[in-house]
Amino acid sequence: MTASHSDSLVVLFGATAGAYGAKLGSDERELILLVWQVVDLHSKKVGTLHKSLVKADNLDLSDQCREVSALTPEGLSKAEPLDRVLQQFSQLVSSDLKVLGRSSYTLCSDGQLLIRQVLHPETSKKNLLLSDCFYSFYDLRKEFRSCYPSSAAGKDQTIKTMAEYLGLGTDEAEEDFGVWQVKTMVAIIFSMLSEGGNHVFTEPETVKHKYETGPCSKSETVDSETVIRARGLPWQSSDQDIARFFKGLNIAKGGVALCLNSQGRRNGEALVRFVNSEQRDLALERHKHHMGSRYIEVYKATGEEFLKIAGGTSNEVAQFLSKENQVIIRMRGLPFTATQEDVLGFLGPECPVTGGKEGLLFVKYPDGRPTGDAFVLFSCEEYAQSALKKHKEILGKRYIELFRSTAAEVQQVLNRYMSTPLIPTLPTPIIPVIPPPYTIATGSVRDCVRLRGLPYTAGIDDILEFMGDATGDIKPHGVHMVLNQQGRPSGDAFIQMKSADKAFMVAQKCHKKMMKDRYVEVFQCSGEEMNFVLMGGTLNRSGLSPPPCLSPPAYAAFQTAAVIPAEAALYQPQALLPTTRTPQASAAAPPAVTYYPAQAAQLYMNYTAYYPSPPVSPTAVGYIAAPPGAVAAAATATHTPILPQPGALVRMQGLPYNTGMKEILSFFQGYQYAPDDYNGLIQLSDQARSVLQAPKEWVCL
Repeated sequence: MTASHSDSLVVLFGATAGAYGAKLGSDERELILLVWQVVDLHSKKVGTLHKSLVKADNLDLSDQCREVSALTPEGLSKAEPLDRVLQQFSQLVSSDLKVLGRSSYTLCSDGQLLIRQVLHPETSKKNLLLSDCFYSFYDLRKEFRSCYPSSAAGKDQTIKTMAEYLGLGTDEAEEDFGVWQVKTMVAIIFSMLSEGGNHVFTEPETVKHKYETGPCSKSETVDSETVIRARGLPWQSSDQDIARFFKGLNIAKGGVALCLNSQGRRNGEALVRFVNSEQRDLALERHKHHMGSRYIEVYKATGEEFLKIAGGTSNEVAQFLSKENQVIIRMRGLPFTATQEDVLGFLGPECPVTGGKEGLLFVKYPDGRPTGDAFVLFSCEEYAQSALKKHKEILGKRYIELFRSTAAEVQQVLNRYMSTPLIPTLPTPIIPVIPPPYTIATGSVRDCVRLRGLPYTAGIDDILEFMGDATGDIKPHGVHMVLNQQGRPSGDAFIQMKSADKAFMVAQKCHKKMMKDRYVEVFQCSGEEMNFVLMGGTLNRSGLSPPPCLSPPAYAAFQTAAVIPAEAALYQPQALLPTTRTPQASAAAPPAVTYYPAQAAQLYMNYTAYYPSPPVSPTAVGYIAAPPGAVAAAATATHTPILPQPGALVRMQGLPYNTGMKEILSFFQGYQYAPDDYNGLIQLSDQARSVLQAPKEWVCL
């Protein structure tokens, strides 16, 4: 009998310093033993049986390894390293083939773990080059199941169970570890080749040499049994790095999708799609294997998650990615006026772009405005490396960042920007919230406390629990969490107490008390100091620093309290809520009720005429769950004017620091202005109020 790919088999068996059997390779331990023998499929003759110990970098053997193999660290310390053993393997196999008069061979192993989960990952980490013979092999368990359909499934088979099925009388105790396994595998193969089995080895397992990039369409069907999520990746990891982590397993074409956060930057996660569920199951066994010094978590994921990240519908992107096996580089921070010629000139002749201008893809908003991002195709790794050396070089007046990218990231970035609304509006109405008018008090009385070093996951509920019995001494709406420039918790919070004595007692009692495994510092401060920090200034040992948008003299003269916006309505515990009042009917036309989503974890920022983008506190522990009748009652209640419907607040990011009110008004020229009632939401100076009330077409709040 002959095989379609070779006329001989090399029966191969191996063991690591760790787990054995079904968990081989799952603990990332090194190879310590290789045993092999050549089998001539024509004459049914065999070559010499070879056994070679491998010297591992870590000679600490597991208890299971010591028990099963009877090997010792002392014996392994005298062995050859893996690269030398692989060289000997090739030389001895070639010598045995010549003796048998054969020229080609294919490996045959007991299952796939030795090849896929041990040899390929370990040689990849050690930067060793495996010969081509290790990229094609026969899985004896699958071949046995194909020859004997009534036998157990391949994953449930072992060398011993296959021998017992055939009635082969072999005694494992009579042979050395590894030798018995190879001899028994050879006997099983001869039984399969006999007239009773008449088996033909025709379809070997294959291992992909290289990961193939390519586009993914949202119309594709992705089997959820083939997708995993990898978490904990270094932020600079590329798709090739991830493919190397899963070396030995076959990833589907374009099957690596790096996940991005809300700022469009990589978040350390990736979705990986394999060619079948068997490969996915092997990938799950690499949970907490290492990429460099970091361990990577591997979990199951769904096809829907993969399509959400990697799928796209843009014809422009599909055409851009149609050039296969290209290296993709992402450029970030391009001037908005940059053209294709500018980018090609920046890269230079030493970094030729595939197809010239056709190898460039500028990322734009739906209205055609540039985002400052672009993707570039290079035909080889050498050109891509030359381009990456230009990281943070200057184009125009801006430095440009260059990173490795993937086809999935191209789709993800385009999907993100193309789905961005031109004019953001408030979220879909859910429940009514009518906050009472409230201002943050100012003054020199030290009736406030500052909490520093809070866990970033801490909410107002956690702060109230941290305060304990002192929560009864907190003023209504008196908990304020400080946000950073990205709108995230900074680890600081301010609390307004009912008196300076109460603030002093809290600072003494709670200072360095633990919250979620972190100690929190508590200091007494004044309302004025609190207000400075909430408006964007800093408070430290050097004293007070005003917000960057105001000069110190102007800030010192500014005494207007900040108004908490309507969208940050606070739901306080019962002990902190003011006494409920019965709504009074109003003769005036009832204003529309403003609705906000019930997402207690969402944080909002206050914007006034003085502060374009200061971080301040949210004022919500949760949102009031109003019954249907409350909406009608709210509509007839007398309250401070709030935003009527329709209408929306628009948040502007990225404004130059010298931007004034007139520049903002000019930017929005042509839009409908807000009614004068909106002015009640923001406390303005006379100069700002005159600008807002002057004849114009709109006002931005």
